Formats: sequence, C-alpha cells, structure tokens
Amino acid sequence: MLNHLAQSYGFAPLVPLWLLAAIAVLAVLLCAYAISRRTKGAVLRLAAIASLLLWLSGPQRLHESWHVLPETALLLVDQSPSMSIGQRSALARQAAQAMAQAHTQGLSLRTVTVRNSGHNGTRLFDALDQAAADIPPDQLAGAVMLTDGQVSDTPDSVPERLTPVNQTGAKAHLPLHVLIPAKGEETDRQLRILQAPPYGIVGQPAKLRVQVDDAGPGTTPGAQAELTLRVNGEEPLSIPVTTGTPQDISLPVSHPGQMLISLAVSPLAGEVSQINNQTITRMTGIRDRLRVLLISGTPNQGERVWRRLLKADPSVDLIHFTILRPPDKDDGTPLSDLALIAFPVRELFQEKINQFDLIILDGFENQNILPHAYLNNIANFVRKGGGLLLTAGPEFVGPGTLQDTPVGDILPAHVPLENGMVEQRFRPHLTPEGRRHPVTAALPGAPPTNADSAAQTIPGQWGPWYRALKPDTTHGQALMSGPDNAPLLVLDHVDQGRVALLLSDQIWLWSRGEGGGGPQAELLRRISHWLMKEPELEEEQLNASIAGGELTVSRRSTTGEAQHDVTVTPPDGKPVTLTLHAASSAPQNQKENGASHTRPEENQSGLSIGHLAAEQPGIWQVDDGTHKAFAAPIPPDPQEFADLRATASKLQNIVSATGGGILWTGDNATAPTVPRLQLADGGSLHGENWFAFPHRNAHVVTGRSATPLLPAWVMLSLSLLLLFAGWWREGRS
Repeated sequence: MLNHLAQSYGFAPLVPLWLLAAIAVLAVLLCAYAISRRTKGAVLRLAAIASLLLWLSGPQRLHESWHVLPETALLLVDQSPSMSIGQRSALARQAAQAMAQAHTQGLSLRTVTVRNSGHNGTRLFDALDQAAADIPPDQLAGAVMLTDGQVSDTPDSVPERLTPVNQTGAKAHLPLHVLIPAKGEETDRQLRILQAPPYGIVGQPAKLRVQVDDAGPGTTPGAQAELTLRVNGEEPLSIPVTTGTPQDISLPVSHPGQMLISLAVSPLAGEVSQINNQTITRMTGIRDRLRVLLISGTPNQGERVWRRLLKADPSVDLIHFTILRPPDKDDGTPLSDLALIAFPVRELFQEKINQFDLIILDGFENQNILPHAYLNNIANFVRKGGGLLLTAGPEFVGPGTLQDTPVGDILPAHVPLENGMVEQRFRPHLTPEGRRHPVTAALPGAPPTNADSAAQTIPGQWGPWYRALKPDTTHGQALMSGPDNAPLLVLDHVDQGRVALLLSDQIWLWSRGEGGGGPQAELLRRISHWLMKEPELEEEQLNASIAGGELTVSRRSTTGEAQHDVTVTPPDGKPVTLTLHAASSAPQNQKENGASHTRPEENQSGLSIGHLAAEQPGIWQVDDGTHKAFAAPIPPDPQEFADLRATASKLQNIVSATGGGILWTGDNATAPTVPRLQLADGGSLHGENWFAFPHRNAHVVTGRSATPLLPAWVMLSLSLLLLFAGWWREGRS
C-alpha cells in the first residue's frame, strides 16, 4: 500500500474576496428593500444573485496523490549481563531473529542491541530515546523491548518519544510492548552488604551489616535463612538470619593485613540463580598501636637514629630507656640527690613485658642490670610471638655479653669472644637471599651482591662502616654481608616469635651521609615491621587479584625457584594448574596453563607471577601447597546482579499507560513463543500472541489536481433562468 488517491473540496474565487463580499451585501440589501415594498419576484432575483456569487467563488473538486510511508517500530534487545542467566540469551536471540523476519507489510522494524552501559544498570529507555531521534515522529509506530524486565531507567510517566503530536495537533501515546525471555515471573534471593568498614583493629571485632531479601511470587519478609561467613578461606561461620531485616554481624579481626570476607546465604527454593546469594567485601586488619620498648645500653650515636625513626611512625608507641649509670659505676652519691629515673626493671620485664610487640636492645651490656629470670622472660616473650632486635657492638664480645644468658639461646648467630671484632673499612652489601627477602629487596642504592668491601665510593654502593662482628656460626637468613662476606644482618624465626641481629653498631653513619650514606631509616623500619609480623614483609607470600577479567597470581619466596606451580580453584570448583614464572622472565601475556618455554634459571628477585583468564563471578582460591590466597572480581556493574528475576513488575505501569502488552517467550530456546507484529486501525493493541501498532497515516503528497464543481454555462443558465422567473412573476402582478 504505497500509493493512495484522496479527494476533497475547496474554492478558487474568480474575483477578489472583497468584491464577492460587496456584491453579497448589496444583494441582501436590495432584496430586503424589495421585500419590504412587497415587490413580487424579489426572492427569485436574490436566488439568481446567490447562484452567481456561488459560481464566482470557484467551487472545485481537489484530487491528491499520496505515497504512504511505512511505519517504523523499534525492537530494543537487552544484552546486559543479567541476560546471561539461564537460557535468556538464547531465547532473546531466537525471538529477535523471528520478529525481524516476520512482520506485517507497511511496518518496518529497527533492531537496537543494548549492552551494559557502565555502573548504572540496564538503560533501555535511554536507548529508546536515542534510537527514536533518527525516526520522523509521524513514522514512529512504537517500540518492543526484549528484556528480562530488569530495567534501571524506567520513567514515572510515558516518555516524550512515545507521545508525539499527530497531524491534528493532538498527542497520543504510542504503544510500548515487552517480550520477556522466560516462562513467567521468577523468584530470587539477594544478599546485600549494607555497611562494611574498610579497616578493622586487630584484636577487636568489626561490625558488618547485611540484609537478605526475597523477591518474586510467594515470597514474604520474615523467612529464615542461613548465612555462611568465611574469612580468607578459614573455617566457615554459620549465622541464622531473617529475610527483609538488616542484621549486624560481629567479625573477629585476628591478624593484620588484607582480609577477604566471603558471605553466602542458603538458596531459596526454586530461585532463578544463586549468583547474588554470595558476595565479598575486603577489609584491612591494622594494629591499634605497635608498642615498642627500646633499651640503649649506653648513650651512643645510634640511639638518636632509633628514637627519630620510631617517634616519626604514628602507629608506634615508644618507651625508651638509656642506661646512663650502670651498677658498676656507683660513686656513692645518695639516691635522694640523683636526678635520674630509676630503671623500672620489674615493671618492664616481668609485669608488662607481654604488652609489647617489639623489644630493641641497642648496644645493651647486661652487667647485672637484668637478673637471670628477667632475661629468661625476654626469651620466652620471643618464643610466644614477640619480636626482638639486637644491634651489637664491642659489648657483645665483652664481659656481660648477652650470648651467655638465656637470650643467647634465641639469637641467630654466635660471635667468638676472641677475634670476634673486626675493625676495618667495609661497605655493607646484600646477599643473594637478601635480594629476595622483602625486608631488604629493592632497598634504595643497593650495591652489587659481590661488592668489593675495600673499593672506593662508586655509584650504586652504600657508605662504609668501620666496625663489625664476625660470627663463627649462624642460622636463619643472612640478608646482608660485611667484612670478608661475613653475615651482617641475620633474621630468624624462634617458635612463634622473631629475632633480628645486626652485627654492627655503626648504621648511624648512614644517617650522617658517610661516603654517600645509605637507607638506614627504610632498613630499620622494615626490620621493625617484619619483627612485628606486618604481612607485606613476610618472606613467603602468595597474593592473588582479579582485574579486567584476568587473575594475577604473585608468589614471593626467598628460594631461588625460577618456576612454581600453583593450584587455582575457580568458583565452579574445577581446579586448574597455573605455572608462575620469575618476574624477570615471566611472559607478559600468559593466559593459560602449560609448561614453561624458557630455560629454568635462578629467580634473583624472588617474585614469580602468573596470569589466568577469570570471567566467573565469585571467589577464586589459589594454593601453592603451603599458603592460600583468595581473590574475587569486582562486578563492573553491581546493579545488574542485584535482582536476577525475569519479571514484568518494573515495566507494567509504563506499558499499561501506553496501551501496550507484555508477553513471555516460554522456556523452549529452540522454539520460543514469538508474537506477530501488525498494524491496527483501532481497538486493542495486543493479544495472546500478537502486538499491534496504530496506523499513523504518514505520507507524502506526490501530485495535486483540481476540477471545477460548477461549470460556467450551467451556473449562467441557472442565474438567467431565475432572473426571467423573477421578471415573469413581477409582470403578473
């Protein structure tokens, strides 16, 4: 139906309108005068003049040729992430193809695919507005949305695009139809985290606020469900919850560092998906205050370095004592005349020793200052989980050395009393193990491993020291070397605690810039925090993160392994093996597992990295046989997975306001129920298996012609006949 012939009537005056009006007025006046004088034939003369005026007005029949324009309906196909649930994508794809191929003549269908638009959910009405902007308003028939009903930008009233002005100037709603790729209304259970703190104090509970909501037919608030909470893969904790009600959960923060908290709620019978039954949140455990006890054996240059470093750290509470007058230097001055604070030995080393996180003994020479029982308390403090740092100088090989006390049992090195002190110029350097250990790895200005201790200052070397101790036995990890490559910094684990021994008392020279100086502040900070078990300084670490659909696994180890295999368990529970490569030689774009194609070599950095595609939502677990790490992707659009139901509830009001209809495709992906699209002249616009759009009568005029309605000879004969009749009537009087 492309061409149409229309007829109408109009006028084309043969004389100006003012002249027609003047003749008409004059005729009426003359007729009125004649009638008042009772003149016979006046009416017939008026009829003659009227017929003449009718002819002069030019009545004619108009003929127009129209080209009827097809109407365009929009088909908005939802391809957002929520459409990946079940068979929705397959159903939508089949239905869209069927509607695009079969629709009534005169109706054009324009398909628009709407994908995820960021973090604002599915925005079909924005897409409708943009797509309709290219269609002339009088040719837009309406729209069909093929969606699961989870539309985030549903307006409160009919959009302007669906309320165009018609040819008469009136507004009329165009129909919005909805086809939902499902069998009917679905149910879903959703777990939401309402409040989660980013940090938690170690030893204190953190509070999470969660809520479980049920939606769909037959669901009501107040149902009971079981919430399972797991922190970093530890033993799960089950908590009963009531749906529709916020609930606070007390979460213990047992250790510092990142905590990946996974929560899952028991499924709702018959729910469409369990993806949003689980969620994760991240929290960092921090110590409230790190309590440090610093004991300086005698006033020395190094204690200023220690005090300045620890005082500058806002997370450290420092208690510092310097032994100015040991017992062997009693000069007989009465105690009442002394201005010194008595050393609170009992309070520090018996009553409150377990309140500290770290004890630092800087150049400490015992000399009967601490009884044997208190020294034993220090050793037990370490074995129970505390940290101990010793900086050793000449006092370590003299009378009263700590090596001959219970503290010596936990030290990672032994220095002989004879020839244990070396006084010569040397430059500290890192051992191969030190280059891999987080405490010393990548220290600023680190010199080569086999740096010449007698060399002059060259770029990439630290400043020299002039005195060190040379141990005869060591155990633990030697991270730095001194004269003749003898261990200089040794770390060790003792039961649940840690010990660090620096076999020189001259690190303070770096703070003075001697020979170019060195990173004394950063080194001492790292040693202190390693002793206090800060997670980022653990020598054996396994970390995992997911970004951009890719799982990145990093493993730090003090061993020299060039490759290492880890087991990755995706949310679907099917483990795969991932090979980690040394960071210096790992392939940049490793996407899948398999044997290494590079020659095995020592991992000098201690860092191994691997990558794996990670598209599944949920919690991923990585296991290297000793350590476990967990990661979870952050949904690009959390709103998409908030409610996973296929539902008509969110669009029902707007569809009803436009006169449209809502149909369901069923659950047969190979042969879904697809409505016919047709044009209608009136009545209902939807039925059991069809959607209709009103005729808009959009057209363009292709031609016009005019035919006089009253031929001149006919009207002239009629006028003369009426005039003769008037004269005849007048003559009979």
